[in-house]
Amino acid sequence: MKNYPGFKDLALLLVLAFLGVPVHGYHPAVEDAEIYLPGIKKALNPSLYPHNSAFFTSHARMTFFPNLAAAFVRESHLSLDWAVFILHLLSIFLLLLGCWHLGRLAFPDARARWGGVALVAALLTIPVAGTALYIMDEYLTTRSFSTPAVLFIVVNFVERKFLRAALWAVFTAVIHPLMVVFGLAYVVGFLCLSHWHSALANSRKRVMTAAALLLPFGLFPPVTDGYREVLDTRPYFFVLRWHWYEWLGIFGPLVLLWWFRSIAHRQGLAVLEQMSFSAVVFTLVFLLVTLVITVPPRLANLAELQPMRCLHLVYILLFAFGGSLLAEWVLKDRAWRWAILFVPLCAGMTYAQLLLFPSTPHLEWPGSVPGNDWVRAFLWIRQNTPQDAYFALNPQHMALPGEDQHGFRAIAERSMLADDVKDSGAVSMFPALAGSWREQVHAQMGWTDFRPADFHRLKQTFGVDWVVVDSSRQIGLACPYQNRTVAVCRLE
Repeated sequence: MKNYPGFKDLALLLVLAFLGVPVHGYHPAVEDAEIYLPGIKKALNPSLYPHNSAFFTSHARMTFFPNLAAAFVRESHLSLDWAVFILHLLSIFLLLLGCWHLGRLAFPDARARWGGVALVAALLTIPVAGTALYIMDEYLTTRSFSTPAVLFIVVNFVERKFLRAALWAVFTAVIHPLMVVFGLAYVVGFLCLSHWHSALANSRKRVMTAAALLLPFGLFPPVTDGYREVLDTRPYFFVLRWHWYEWLGIFGPLVLLWWFRSIAHRQGLAVLEQMSFSAVVFTLVFLLVTLVITVPPRLANLAELQPMRCLHLVYILLFAFGGSLLAEWVLKDRAWRWAILFVPLCAGMTYAQLLLFPSTPHLEWPGSVPGNDWVRAFLWIRQNTPQDAYFALNPQHMALPGEDQHGFRAIAERSMLADDVKDSGAVSMFPALAGSWREQVHAQMGWTDFRPADFHRLKQTFGVDWVVVDSSRQIGLACPYQNRTVAVCRLE
């Protein structure tokens, strides 16, 4: 059994990574990219975003990711758009490489490991129950590299290559400090359970004790009215607010992983048996932690830790092992069986992404002509307004029909007042921002009925000098740019 992929294996992994892009789409400036892409741009050009940048720099200061991406742009001499796409493709390749190694550890047959790789590649954008996460996003983010890095922590730890595992843990910690906790918790649990059959109860106690030591209440500020307002917009922080199908997304994988453990026990697949059992215990422990810190109202300030993000790793293990078992026992070497499974599966995933971004091309390639009116307006702003321009937009603009979750800062490269969609996510992780966020969002309430006096009030209060408004409205402002959806107007 090969411990490392050969040239043909690497080439096939790269092909699968590239094919994953047209299946799942590419949207470099949507959703959480509104937080991370401005961080990269500011690392390249510190003069950008002179106003109100704390809503993305709070994340940027916690990770080396913007500096790493900016260094790649400088050293490669590529445009930022192409550099971001290449890093996105590289992250998918590394994730699939990690899944290949999982298959190598758990199964003796090479065909099995490719089944796991193929299934993960086909399901990159499947939602992870209740966490607002995908296995891999359609854009570049810190999770793009922390996800494969966590897999390499697991792979090296299972192989008892502890130095390599430690190096990957350090890398993950400087890229995504939260996600490394889940990787380390899994491998510690795996090590305990593989040595002591009676360690289950003790493991729970150790995890709970460690959580109590690592999460002293003094590190978390009290729950202010502004912060509570933000928490109310994030029901996925509180497991008891999850829908029934999200609870199914917890226990369904656990049932399947327990089944995988039983199969592995009968077939003598020791690594698969241990890893599946560890994943079950790992999930139950973090579910217990979640209930402890998110159910009592007085502990709402701990909700930002989001312990159920442990499911992100569990889902990858589930699909990697599930795909391997399918390849081993069902698909075998029959090409038509592989086609019957993967062609409809990939078509369904593509269709879901088309529904998610209905007003935007499925692939927003670097240098392509934008097909979204909001993106056109944001690009005009980038090219035709001064770098110190300060904008106000509908605080709900990222959730409006046709906007398709595109980030203003990520595309326009200009400062803006806080919004009620993405900036509230920054507040949920950094409660110190709650006061300024609440003031700015409340000042923009009733946006759809704003008249010139209301816009000038924003100018006097916050210093904004530009606004983006619905082009169908006649608001009496000078608007040098307008398309069928939005207009860009100057506050004289």
